[in-house]
Amino acid sequence: MLSVTLRQLEYATAVATHGGVTAAAAALHVSQPALSVALAQLETVLGKPLFLRRGGRMVPTSFGTAWLEQAAAQLAALDRLMQGEDNMRSPVRLAVFEDLAPGLLAPLLARILADLQDLVVEPAVIGFEALAQALHRGEIDLAVTWDLGLPADLPREVLARIAPHAVLAADHPLAAQGTLTLADLAPEPLVLTDQGLSLGHMRGLFSSRGMAARIEHRTATLELMRSFAANGLGVGLSYTAPAPALSHDGRPLVTRPISDAGTEAIVLVRPAGAILSSAAVRLAAALPALLFGPSAALPLS
Repeated sequence: MLSVTLRQLEYATAVATHGGVTAAAAALHVSQPALSVALAQLETVLGKPLFLRRGGRMVPTSFGTAWLEQAAAQLAALDRLMQGEDNMRSPVRLAVFEDLAPGLLAPLLARILADLQDLVVEPAVIGFEALAQALHRGEIDLAVTWDLGLPADLPREVLARIAPHAVLAADHPLAAQGTLTLADLAPEPLVLTDQGLSLGHMRGLFSSRGMAARIEHRTATLELMRSFAANGLGVGLSYTAPAPALSHDGRPLVTRPISDAGTEAIVLVRPAGAILSSAAVRLAAALPALLFGPSAALPLS
């Protein structure tokens, strides 16, 4: 256990600042004997003198000079801590929804390194339910996700609105059309990514217009859905559009916008009632431009 007190550190650094015990005691509004006793006790614990006594002045020793600089830095940090200040270098815990992460996360981290070099980001890639739970538990500071299934108490900011598209094999008959409608797609066997909220949302696009979605396959990932579509096993539906015109297994595919399906929001979400660190506040302010500014050009739609 440490036997040095904060008061002793304060007294020692004051002696260094004011050049003597008398002046330091006056500045701190304590008695000179009390300060002298505290300083002697501190030097006894350290086993080395902090000062050389030169008449009425106290001159730091070589050891004392380095030690007192560190003590002053620690006291200043503690003072900032007790005033509620935080460190801009404290990591920002950023979560990105799993289907958005392949297109967003690496470009975002690269932009942060280029434009916000003093920010430290700890990224996490997670699904809908886990993301909402992590926000409620305070395990992440910010999240970028689709505005699906989020509890109403989570504050959010719309970053972009994206229309869904159909994913088709390059030789599919519908690929010849520039845009598609839900009525075009309703008779087709559909391939949907089975991610709970996403699956229900895609069904709802059809049911809200009095149509039934003909779901042929459910896939665990976006890339697997694209592969199924590219191999003629059905038409995929997605909001996220990776840039390559090939499936993961190298088959050509095309995407076509769906004109009557509306849009879905990509949002920046914060924990309810949380006071963000200054680093998290700075990242939140920069995210819209980093993700969707003129130079971002991220492959989402």
